[in-house]
This record gives sequence, C-alpha cells and structure tokens, in this order.
Amino acid sequence: MEKFREDEGFIREEQRPLPEKEFQRQVWLLFEYPESSGPARGIAIVSVLVILISIVIFCLETLPEFRDDHDYEGTGGTFGTGGGPLPPDVFTNSSSSAASMVSSFTDPFFVVETLCIIWFSFELLVRFFACPSKATFSKNIMNIIDIVAIIPYFITLGTELAERQGNGQQAMSLAILRVIRLVRVFRIFKLSRHSKGLQILGQTLKASMRELGLLIFFLFIGVILFSSAVYFAEADDPSSGFSSIPDAFWWAVVTMTTVGYGDMHPITIGGKIVGSLCAIAGVLTIALPVPVIVSNFNYFYHHQWGGEEQAQYMHVGSCQHLSSSEEMKKARSNSTLSKSEYMVIEEGGINHSAFKQAAFKAGNCTTTNNPNCVNIKKIFTDV
Repeated sequence: MEKFREDEGFIREEQRPLPEKEFQRQVWLLFEYPESSGPARGIAIVSVLVILISIVIFCLETLPEFRDDHDYEGTGGTFGTGGGPLPPDVFTNSSSSAASMVSSFTDPFFVVETLCIIWFSFELLVRFFACPSKATFSKNIMNIIDIVAIIPYFITLGTELAERQGNGQQAMSLAILRVIRLVRVFRIFKLSRHSKGLQILGQTLKASMRELGLLIFFLFIGVILFSSAVYFAEADDPSSGFSSIPDAFWWAVVTMTTVGYGDMHPITIGGKIVGSLCAIAGVLTIALPVPVIVSNFNYFYHHQWGGEEQAQYMHVGSCQHLSSSEEMKKARSNSTLSKSEYMVIEEGGINHSAFKQAAFKAGNCTTTNNPNCVNIKKIFTDV
C-alpha cells in the first residue's frame, strides 16, 4: 500500500518536531511557521520587507552620487569611481579625522544597514534559542545563509574601529573587506524561507545535480575541442583575434551557449565552419539534460502545491458507529480525500482505528496525542 501511495504521488511529509515547552513552542511557531497565526504572518512580512530594504541599500550605496571618492585617494585610486562596490561610509583611511568617522556612522545608508542587521540578529537568536534541536538548527542551510548574511557587517565594523598601520596594509585590508562585503548579496537567498517558488527551484537544482554535472562536463569537452579547432583554423590569418587556445575559450563558451557577444569571431572560411558546428553542438548539448530538469521541476511543483489539498483529511474515524459502507459514502462526499485514501477504504480490510491512524499519518503526525509535531504542508507560507 505504501508503494501504491508513492506511485500515486502521495509522499509522506517529513516530520518536524516542536519544542516541548509551551512558551518555546509558541515562539518557534511564531518565527518559523508564518501561517500558524496572524502575528506569525505579520512577522514574516516584516522580515521580507527588511530583506528587501537591505538589498536595495546594498545596491543604492554604490551609485557614484552617493560615494565620496575623496576618502579613497590615499589608496591609490583603487576604490575610486571605478574601484568597486564598497561605499565610503563604512571604511576610512588612516588620515581620516574623528569627525569624518563620526559622520560615517551617521550616514543614512549605515544607519539603515545597522537597523536591518539588528533585526536579522534578533530573529536569528530568537529562533536559535526557541528551536527544538540546536544541532539540527546549525546544520540547516537556510540558517547558515542567515549567519553568512550577518557576519560581513560585524567584520567591516570591527575593521572600521580597529587601528590600521601603513597604507599598504590598509589597501590590502580594504581589498579583503571588499570581498567580504560582497557576501551581503547572498542575503537575497533569505527570501527563500518565505517563498515556495524559490524553495521549489532549490529542490529542483538539488535533484538535478547529476544532470547539471553532465551538462557542465559536455560543455567543457566542447569548449576544448572547438577552441582548439578555431585556433588552428585561424592560425594563418594575422588579423585573427584567436592568438592562443586559452584565448579562444571565451569564444567557444559564448558560442555553445548561443549568447554570441561578437567581441571575438572567426574570419576565415575554416573558422566560420568551425563556428557553425560549435553553435549546433552547443544547442544539442544544452537541450539534452533540460527535459530531465523540467521533469524534476514539475514533480516538486505539483508535490508542493498539490500536497496541501491532499493533507486535508476529514475525521471519519471519530464516528465509531459508522459502518464501512457509510464510511465510504462519507469519504466520497468529501472532495479533499486523496485517491490513495479511497483505495484504502475500498479494500475493506481496515477498521475505524486504522483509518484514523492513516489520516493522522497523512497529517504528518503518527499519533493522535502528539503535540510535538507539525504539518509542514499546512503551515507553509508564500509571502
């Protein structure tokens, strides 16, 4: 029967334990399961808004009109107008005065970023202390993303307050912190906690890792073959831009992926033939694993959105006086009963208690008196 239920698309949801203490359980539901209550959904909406504000600030602070390039003249122009995404309000060089540092801390971008970090830190700490298992919480990929999104702020703030000696050391420190602050862009993945679409995409990519690996492997072979072929085909033309096989890698990649920037292109007849074959091979290579990936996406899509309807079961087992035929009529009158449950009833080999237990299993709880488990299908939001 379990095999039949899986073949019909009914998959038993993973059981998520809840904290044993009542207050801890309420806090955990409030921050982890937005659809458990109205206040929980309000907190989820606030969290999404804070994430969006943080991402907008991350982008706006790199605009030239919001940057003071004068603060970076001491670094040799490395962090000037074309130097990169670091805003001047976070870092100051060794010649900056105390007043300049104070003004950087009162900058609107820094203030908004600080408020966002305060909310992220508060939310993470509350969820950590309210979670039923600290070890499971620490291994969750979404919680790791939350930590990674917070750490760059404290590292840059500590570097701002610490003393830096020597311009070379300062330039190297700023170069490292530029990379660290780039990690802030991963904050956008925090939205996947409140979005079914992003979760479906993540599950699809995870299930399609083998196909994606094959795709990259095939592209790697094609890039090597066609970059070598176009190099030797264009070797006799001095005006050709293919000076070496590694230089032709870029051309092979953009041609096989059908992007075709046009910054590098073959000139000779032989080079054009190689380019045509490269484009055709690229289309075939990319098209081969796509159906498998699309199939995985459809599977997870229907499982996520269709599982909510499957999880809604009527409480037929609560009426002990009903006969098997009456159970069948009652069950068929309820449109939310799944096809697999119809088959279980039609077999006629189960009693009232067995049907009740099956219904509770479908609701993600194995016992009727188990308050420490939650149906992740019913308590699942998409803000």
